[in-house]
Amino acid sequence: MEATAGSVASPSGDQPTSRFGVGSGQVIQEFGYDDDVDEELRAELEKAAGQELVDEYYDDVTDAAILWWREDDGDVQDLTDVMVDAQEMLEDGGLIWVFTPKSGRDGHVRPADFEEAASTAGLHATSAISAAQHWSGIRLTARGRGK
Repeated sequence: MEATAGSVASPSGDQPTSRFGVGSGQVIQEFGYDDDVDEELRAELEKAAGQELVDEYYDDVTDAAILWWREDDGDVQDLTDVMVDAQEMLEDGGLIWVFTPKSGRDGHVRPADFEEAASTAGLHATSAISAAQHWSGIRLTARGRGK
């Protein structure tokens, strides 16, 4: 699908969704908020959802989760724990995006660390994008179960 004006057709074909795969009425839970996050990116997500992001203490079902993660936030095990926490309230099929400072910037995390944490958490990295001026985004989905 081609992205147009920052949105793409939703899987059901009814409403456009943001480039992050979220749309109107969806609840997006945010982990790792700090004063260095990209406020324009947060505003884009809130606009797509039509509501404010909820914090990591939200205790109801969510449609998507975003994780801001920097090198000094912890090791691979800490990242795995946050990924597991993000999945707890996530609706089946919900997306997780991990945002990390771009390569060469303070706080950058190696892709191998994300892959290891995601694998341990039962997730799979499906794509990576330039999410904002200083942040890269990695999309995670639940790993398919073999039958």
